[in-house]
Amino acid sequence: MASLLEINNLTIEFSSERSTTRAVDGISLHLNRGETLGIVGESGSGKSVTALSVMRLLPNTGRATSGEILFYQPATSNEQRTANNQQRTTNLLSLPESSLRKYRGAEIAMIFQEPMTSLNPVFRCGHQVTEAIQLHQKISFKDAKVQTIKLFERVQLPDPVRIFEAYPHQISGGQKQRVMIAMAMSCRPSILIADEPTTALDVTVQKTILDLMRELKEESGLSMLFISHDLGVISEICDRVVVMFQGKIVEEGTVEKVLHSPEHPYTKGLVACRPSLHRKLWRMPTVSDFLENKNYEARVVTPAETSARRELLYSQAPVLQVKNLSVRYPVKKNWMGQPLKWLNAVDDVSFEVFAGEAFGLAGESGCGKTTLGRAIARLTEVHSGEVIYKNTDLQKLTEEEFRPYRREIQVVFQDPYSSLNPRMSIGNAIVEPMQVHKLHENERARQEKAVELLETVGLQAEHFPRYPHEFSGGQRQRICVARALALTPKFLICDEIVSSLDVSVQATVLNLLMDLQEKFGLTYLFISHDLSVIKQMCDRLLVMNNGKIEALGFPEDIFEKPEREYVRRLVEAIPGYSTPPPTLPPMGGET
Repeated sequence: MASLLEINNLTIEFSSERSTTRAVDGISLHLNRGETLGIVGESGSGKSVTALSVMRLLPNTGRATSGEILFYQPATSNEQRTANNQQRTTNLLSLPESSLRKYRGAEIAMIFQEPMTSLNPVFRCGHQVTEAIQLHQKISFKDAKVQTIKLFERVQLPDPVRIFEAYPHQISGGQKQRVMIAMAMSCRPSILIADEPTTALDVTVQKTILDLMRELKEESGLSMLFISHDLGVISEICDRVVVMFQGKIVEEGTVEKVLHSPEHPYTKGLVACRPSLHRKLWRMPTVSDFLENKNYEARVVTPAETSARRELLYSQAPVLQVKNLSVRYPVKKNWMGQPLKWLNAVDDVSFEVFAGEAFGLAGESGCGKTTLGRAIARLTEVHSGEVIYKNTDLQKLTEEEFRPYRREIQVVFQDPYSSLNPRMSIGNAIVEPMQVHKLHENERARQEKAVELLETVGLQAEHFPRYPHEFSGGQRQRICVARALALTPKFLICDEIVSSLDVSVQATVLNLLMDLQEKFGLTYLFISHDLSVIKQMCDRLLVMNNGKIEALGFPEDIFEKPEREYVRRLVEAIPGYSTPPPTLPPMGGET
């Protein structure tokens, strides 16, 4: 099969006043015509830098110190052909900036990870696509608009004419991503680079986007470079895959070979630490277990063990009872500011949670699960209904009366970076709630407790004076967990706390939560749109849609025999759901 793109011995370095970092270290790979090549690895592995180097979009601090990126295209004249080569070869790294314009967009297009920051917020969506078309095709705005609306129809955007005139903030995340796909496809490129295009999307939207990209590839014959840290997504769409670790390619092969017969310890770790709908483990394997060749054996929770746990949990009275809870927001007001129309974010929801239980709350974005969690913690005003915690209706308490319950019911929010004050050291962030609630004898005792909590979540005492920006995403999430534990809570609401983490970091945080539950007897309300994570973490599951309950019960019953169409679609949209998970690989191997 003929190659369309070749990367040979590429090295990318980033320089600062203090040091030079090698982000990509002498990698070589090729992309064949009509092929989808996956590049997988954790944050910092070099996969996105590799993609940006193909487009020559590296920041000013980054540069290619060696290697070449060869793009092959059919020769346009007999003079450019040789007896053995019927195509023209261009080294993209050696082209001047002015010559790159005819390749960017027209020959090689890119879909970036975050569509909100990729689209200009002050220009209408349709106008941004017409600009790309006019740049390469030299046609009128009227003709470019006709093409854009056809593209919007092709990528299955609802009401293409309205979205043409809409600003990015007026459409959903999935719709923004489809606008980006339409823009990338507008000039019919030979290569489409997709950098984590579905990471922040719900599984149903993700499935739609993957199906769409697969259809576009088959129709136009384009080749794709698909970048992701999610092996499930890679298995759905890619033909071959390369695995990157610390700037190097450590494994390469067909998707079947790499996912089911991995050879490198890093790849084995990536495969093993991804939760599965088909099994629940006592403890998740992590990448470090494989890289360090630790003596670890993944043990599946047996039906007998599950039954014994349920008998213990549900033989007691519930610790939390939510009865006919409704939360609504005004969506339309008259000229005097009085509500004319309401949105029922949570609509007559009832359920119970038992002490020591991990209760899952799942659904797509906008289903009401986060609003429900915030209502239980009294962070959102309730329209009607009851939240009864330990036989007390929390909605009837004054703020002062609720103060002891504020200590017992803590929330760990989705985004750890925005949850932490960037001007406050992480040690002081953990000490602060203890000061507010006047816990412990003095400031020294609070600081000692903060250090103890840092060590409990796997950090160290010397991290106390450091600031949030000095930590990774997974470390920041652990800091937020430590801060929540500072008040010795009994009920922890975890709102999408692993949704933005790499699978290996995700496994580490999930293990931490399971350890803390056993150590402190915590009860969890675990909110997530990832049903694989729910399966690993939760004893029971409530699925929501448009503020209402769609399903409530044990995870295996809901997954294996979904009673409602919405739940069935949600389960079937999970990447790799229809195939059993790879066998957990053994430890060890050459690095």
